[in-house]
Amino acid sequence: MDQGARFPQVAAKAGHYESFYVKACRPGGGQGVWIRHTVHKRPGAEPNASIWFVLFDREAGGPRATKVTVPAAELSAPAGSWIGVDGAEIGPGRAAGAVEADALKASWDLRFSGDAEPCKYLPADWLYKAPVPRTKFVAPYPSASFDGRLEVDGEAIDLAGWPGMIGHNWGTEHAERWVWLEGTGFEGSPGTYFDAGAARIGLGSRTTPWLPSGMLMLDGEAHRLGGFGKIRSASIEESPTACSFVLPGKDIVVRGRVSAPQKDFVGWVYADPKGPEHNTVNCSVSDLELTVEQPARPARKLTLPAGAAYELGMRETDHGIPVQPYPDG
Repeated sequence: MDQGARFPQVAAKAGHYESFYVKACRPGGGQGVWIRHTVHKRPGAEPNASIWFVLFDREAGGPRATKVTVPAAELSAPAGSWIGVDGAEIGPGRAAGAVEADALKASWDLRFSGDAEPCKYLPADWLYKAPVPRTKFVAPYPSASFDGRLEVDGEAIDLAGWPGMIGHNWGTEHAERWVWLEGTGFEGSPGTYFDAGAARIGLGSRTTPWLPSGMLMLDGEAHRLGGFGKIRSASIEESPTACSFVLPGKDIVVRGRVSAPQKDFVGWVYADPKGPEHNTVNCSVSDLELTVEQPARPARKLTLPAGAAYELGMRETDHGIPVQPYPDG
């Protein structure tokens, strides 16, 4: 499922945020790109839109990142695309655009394809229409192959069969705390992808336990992970640069760890439409290790060096990762 952009239908008095994003890594890992197209609308106000761009490189001193924000006049939902922001567009099969800021100048023209069904993170379809959770997630292309060209400050990077994904989320409020764990391009396991999230939701003065949900595609078989019935048997142990986790499903348990050096994370401010902010840190060239346990089968190990995504959204500001100097909203 993915019915495209939600922002054109949002009432004038409502608050809303939405993003479509690209994550792709060089085969074998080490270098990756993350491009995010977002809408941010405060209640009763016109929306604005932003392009976020990061080039990750484990051999460099750190990510190269920038963000450009434009008014509602530069935001659209073009025919045949999901969203357009200041001339940059993303839609089925193609993402193209450019950003120019003091931090860097970048342009991209990417084509992508994939035959995996869209990945619904939430465990039941009715949750996509329910008021809670206030953030909805789906990956239109949970496993994709990217070809094309990037140019960053005059440096050209050709993409040929880079594994990655396309994500889409929207809502009225971020979770109180969240993690995102993602991997495509596992060595020796073509077609495998892992994509999962977990959130703690604020309910008044209280916060829920971790609510996990995700998918493992392995040997052509989709395994849903997490859900409400698995809250007690799931485990998330997170820090700004690493996360260890246990995600059970039906007749399957996935244990894993994702991590990267602190220097390879980028930090951002994410704001809710009504105002409160989170610090969010992301590394899309993280190391991911999974152990898959199924009844009557030997445990199976999957590794993805320097090619996975790890994101942590939090209230803390003392995590030690420099935050990019761009407001949100």
